[in-house]
Amino acid sequence: MEKMYNRLTSVGVSNLVMGIITIVMGIGVGIVMIVNGARLIASKKDITF
Repeated sequence: MEKMYNRLTSVGVSNLVMGIITIVMGIGVGIVMIVNGARLIASKKDITF
């Protein structure tokens, strides 16, 4: 029973770590997308068709 408890604990910790990493990466990608969008909007006046 203790072996199963240790296994479940390690799986829970790894899931928590992966969730935190996913949230941080999502925030990072979101910030990069916002910055790139702002740069595109700022350079909109240079576009000619």
